[in-house]
Amino acid sequence: QVQLAESGGGLVQAGGSLRLSCAASGRTFSNNGMGWFRQAPGKEREFVAAITWSGGTINYADSVKGRSTISRDNAKKTVYLQMHNLKPEDTAVYYCAASRNWAIGSSPATYAYWGQGTQVTVSS
Repeated sequence: QVQLAESGGGLVQAGGSLRLSCAASGRTFSNNGMGWFRQAPGKEREFVAAITWSGGTINYADSVKGRSTISRDNAKKTVYLQMHNLKPEDTAVYYCAASRNWAIGSSPATYAYWGQGTQVTVSS
């Protein structure tokens, strides 16, 4: 079992930056694939970024590619999402997720464990 807790969300002006953190606790972390998703009001949860346990494979959604960086520190059991040049359409609740194994993917079904989410609001 893995417990996840996101932090770092907030209100930021368009063009600004934020770094989200996801602290993991529980039985394991270093072997799990990790992902970030987001959900805006009235919309489905959508993939943002994912990283394998080693950091050797990283995927981004086209909507954030070039503006975001996902990373992880296995010693600290923490995964990060650094976002730059934020846009109002980035406004959403951002969720951290962990897979049961090493797998990553863009589908929420890939992930077994989820945090409670952190709100990101980008004003124009």
